[in-house]
Amino acid sequence: MRISYHESEDALYIRLDEGAVIESEEVQPGLGIDFNAAGQPVGIELRGAKAHLPTANLKQMDFEVA
Repeated sequence: MRISYHESEDALYIRLDEGAVIESEEVQPGLGIDFNAAGQPVGIELRGAKAHLPTANLKQMDFEVA
């Protein structure tokens, strides 16, 4: 899994799998999901991230494995 933030676009992208993106669907305004050929989600994009997440969270991310 890879998480990236593109400041110039104010977009947060979570890449779940490195498979090819075949289809993208905007499930809510500013929230899109990318799918592979099998219909499985491989990526999640949040546009306008600063409006939805505290700015400090965009500069530092903590991960928890349970």
